[in-house]
Amino acid sequence: MRILIRYFFRGLRLVLAPVMLISEKLSTPKSVERTPEEQAKVDQACQNLALYQFRTCPFCIKVRKEIARLGLNIEVRDAQLDPAHKQALLEGGGKVKVPCLKITHDDGREEWMYESDTINAWLHQRFG
Repeated sequence: MRILIRYFFRGLRLVLAPVMLISEKLSTPKSVERTPEEQAKVDQACQNLALYQFRTCPFCIKVRKEIARLGLNIEVRDAQLDPAHKQALLEGGGKVKVPCLKITHDDGREEWMYESDTINAWLHQRFG
């Protein structure tokens, strides 16, 4: 019975994954307009950020949409398909849970921020 349930959910994921990705592409908002100087400052600030995510995770999609809306150039690291990123997430953040925003502060200290609403609120406060 367990195997049947496992295969049912795997099949469901296979069917829903393309739908979710297409939906993300169609519903991603346009980014905010900035002057080239302002955008350069934002891009500089984003060099210290990295988003650990899974491609089809709905909470990761939510964060990626906010990143697109704010016009941010944040490195996206797939912790599901890349074992090195998964290991870095486990060692740095303490758990393999996505989405996770890695913030490297100017003093070298690393902060690992989990939860899509928390990440979106921080991004909006910092760049909105």
